[in-house]
Amino acid sequence: MVAIGLVIVGIAALIHGYIFWLESISWTTERTRAVFGTTDDEVQTTKALAFNQGFYNLFLAVEVAVGISVFASGATLVGAVLVFAGAASMVLAGVVLLASSPDKARAALTQLLPPLIGLIAFGIGLG
Repeated sequence: MVAIGLVIVGIAALIHGYIFWLESISWTTERTRAVFGTTDDEVQTTKALAFNQGFYNLFLAVEVAVGISVFASGATLVGAVLVFAGAASMVLAGVVLLASSPDKARAALTQLLPPLIGLIAFGIGLG
């Protein structure tokens, strides 16, 4: 169950890496505007905000990836703490998005369900 949990939180890290790409690298492109349902004026106005927000997603993804690597290398306590901290932050950010913008429920669930499921499996495996 530990391995399944780590794979799922690893997928969550990949999702957050992709969100980083969308928000910090390709924010002003037509394709990304379509993903977020924004206009050209909106993306120009929010460009700096999205750039910064994207890096938050990247840092969470890196935290989880480092945690998985450290756990796999044998430092299980440190690795588990990093995995739990990073993935729990992903879950909580998704909850905040869901609570503050119910119209973005699909995005919020995409952001929070994989790390939540991964954490549950990981926790059961550790327990």
